[in-house]
Amino acid sequence: MARRNPPWSRDELILALDLYAHHRDKLPDHDSSEIIELSTILNKLSGPAGAEFEKFRNANGVYMKLANFRAIDPQHIAQGKQGLTRGGQGDREVWAEYSGRMADLHAAATAIKAASEAKEDVDSAGDDAFVDAAEGRLLSRMHVARERSHELVVRKKAAVLKSSGKLVCEACDFDFATTYGPRGSGFIECHHVQPLHTLRPGVRTRLSDLALICSNCHRMIHARSPWLSMDELRTMIAENRGRHTHS
Repeated sequence: MARRNPPWSRDELILALDLYAHHRDKLPDHDSSEIIELSTILNKLSGPAGAEFEKFRNANGVYMKLANFRAIDPQHIAQGKQGLTRGGQGDREVWAEYSGRMADLHAAATAIKAASEAKEDVDSAGDDAFVDAAEGRLLSRMHVARERSHELVVRKKAAVLKSSGKLVCEACDFDFATTYGPRGSGFIECHHVQPLHTLRPGVRTRLSDLALICSNCHRMIHARSPWLSMDELRTMIAENRGRHTHS
């Protein structure tokens, strides 16, 4: 018996929802160029893992996924119509995240497609302490790989030391050297501050794209989806410090 296809990943669902958004009034035919193109992209995105399944993300499967989105689209339901109702929880989560932000959806889909075509090495960027961002696993791993680039981290630290003479967290002001003495001297982490949907393979990361932050703040940014921006993190810290000051 042929093995059953695995559940759709968030990256795949973002690409499928973007195609659905462009054909919301009338789905393309099963054998349309748009459906076949997305099927090809999804198979390339999966790599060897998808090849294990006989009908992995074939044209019929892609069409059915678009029909799953129809089943949860209020615009379609209001017309008294139905789609295919056996979609997964991931369908509803991606719809809730992006149905009111179609421009952001398209930007994320465009970035995922570009990353899937690239040769950029992100295989070593996994981290169990980090939860994948709303934009999916591929862009999350590209983000982490860039902020862990040894060359970039060294250059960023050197630039900040030259301008300020110390390395402190740009979110909470924690200073490893002050707390831990010589053992903490020169220690701090880098965080890539640009939105994930703006990442493009081959585009060099600038030092201004990086922020120096302590380990705790870095983990809080990546602890759940959606990831926090630096401004959101600073606001959270200020509000909670104020609350404890007045309690």
